[in-house]
Parts: sequence; C-alpha cells; structure tokens
Amino acid sequence: MMRAVCVDIPGGPENLLLKTIPRPQPKDGEVLIKVHATALNRADLLQRRGLYPPPPGESDIIGLEVAGTVDTVGPRLKRGWKPNDRVMALLCGGGYAEYVSVPEELLMPVPSHLTLCQTAAIPEAWLTAFQLLVLVAQVKEGEVVLVHAGASGVGTAAVQLVRLFGAVPIVTAGSPEKLKMAETLGAAAGYNYKEENFVQGVHDFTGGKGANVILDCIGGCNWDQNVNCLATDGRWVLYGIMGGRRVEGDLLGKLLSKRGHLLTSLLRSRSLQYKSDLVKSFSDRVLPYFSDQPASIRPVIDSTFNLEDIGEAHRHMEANRNIGKIVVNVIP
Repeated sequence: MMRAVCVDIPGGPENLLLKTIPRPQPKDGEVLIKVHATALNRADLLQRRGLYPPPPGESDIIGLEVAGTVDTVGPRLKRGWKPNDRVMALLCGGGYAEYVSVPEELLMPVPSHLTLCQTAAIPEAWLTAFQLLVLVAQVKEGEVVLVHAGASGVGTAAVQLVRLFGAVPIVTAGSPEKLKMAETLGAAAGYNYKEENFVQGVHDFTGGKGANVILDCIGGCNWDQNVNCLATDGRWVLYGIMGGRRVEGDLLGKLLSKRGHLLTSLLRSRSLQYKSDLVKSFSDRVLPYFSDQPASIRPVIDSTFNLEDIGEAHRHMEANRNIGKIVVNVIP
C-alpha cells in the first residue's frame, strides 16, 4: 500500500484528499520509483478541477514529474536501472504518490550534486522548454526569444536554455521580483506587463525588428501584442491559454502580413516514442550542464511543501506568487 493524493470530486484545493491505496506494480519495461519529491504544474490545477483529464489508460492521480530512487524493476528491461539508483522522471500522471511505475525510457539520472528535492523541479518544466525551443521553434544562435511568464517553472528553464543555445532571452513578468530573477538567470531585458507596454520594449530592444521567437503560455488576451512584437518570419509558439482561448480581431491578417508562424504544442498527450526521443535528446544536450560550476544551469525552486499540505501548495500556485517551481516532499 501507499499514500497518494486523490480527487474524488473535481473542485478546489480542499478536494485534494490524502488516502491509502494499492501500490502500483511495474509492467514490462517499467521501473517502480519510490517518490521522494514531486513538483506542481499548471496542468495539475486544471486536472483537479476536472478540466484536464489524463490520457486514456494513464493514472488518474495528479502529478507530471517526480524524483526518487528505483524500488523495483519490471520484466524485460532494456536499460541498466537497478534498485536505489537516483532518478527523475517525466510522467503522464501519478506523481502525487509515494510510488509510481514509469516506462524506463522516461527516466533520467539525477545530477550528482543535486538533491532529489531540487531534481523534482526539472523533468516537466525543462523538457517542455527544451521541446518548445528545439523541436517546435527551432531556435537559432543570435535570435531574440521573448518568454512570457519568465519567472515560472517553464520560464526560468527557457531563459537558461535560450542562453545555452546562444540566443538572447527577454521576458515578461508581473512583478519587479520576478523580473529580477529572470535577469539573474540571463534575461537581457524584462518588462512588467502590469505596468508597461512590452510591445514597445521589445521594439526598442530589437531596433524595431521584433522577437524572432515568442514562447506564450497566456494566449487570448495577448494575441494582438504578440503579433505586433513578432519579427517578420517569426515563430509564435503557443503552449498554454492562461489568458483565455477566444480571439477577436484581425489575427490572421496581421499574422499574414508578417509571414508569421503560429505553432502550438502540448507534451502530456505525446506518444511514448516522442517523449522517449525527447528525454534522450535532453539528456545528451542539456543534462551535463547541470553541474556545480559557476556558469552551470539550475532548477529554480520557489518553495517546498509536505504532501500533507498539498492543498496549500495549490493555493500558492493559484495566487501566482511563485518564482520558479513549487516542490512537494513526498517521502523525506
């Protein structure tokens, strides 16, 4: 048996219930992880409300990423994972529990100098940012990349990855503290969307050319500003709709006039093969840079909660107070 957070009735944070349920058993090619920590994602809030169900056949327990140790391995494993290995993993669900069974292709080794709590902040946010920049936008050296929500989990990862790939990150965020964090991570400029016109800021920064790439988790309410600050032949990558899904106005005409590319992407619903390829590419190209050297990249952690306080963790995220990731300790 194991403890897990369950949602019997969709609704608010008060509907997150800690229960004792059967422990999963690893199937062919799977590894059972003893979960030491998980981390929150915006998708968790939607799933709790009944608005973002897991893909068919996947665990209905919330949680898209974990860090922990290998407990047991299933039959016909192709890789050399063994008990007590420190691992982190991308999930379709099941992270808010003491144990989760994961296809071995979605596991990554934990960098030696990082704790499991720190590492829990890596899989979903960093793989999402890597996917958006490399596979979707195909960012090139020297390009200007505008990252909305630059102090979020994905945002803090994206800023560092843009720098790693030789491009130039600029960000929007909703407070001076969030902008300061983004600039500490390498953002060349930052704009408080609550107090200033970020379109003018982008044009001033780029000499009127606009951003080559926009990473946008906001959606509807930002569409006009995004098109206005997009460079000719630029790529606008939409991966969330926190600011609404409806668009009214001349979106297509304005986008066409700039020969702009509107690209959309989700990660959770991708195939196992796609995720496996993504994990391998990330492990080869990025994971070695999580080091203890001064110029290394790092997960940014806002706060940590215990599993018993998962409702408070959700309230903290819903208040938009976090800078970086919110981590939940499952097994101390």
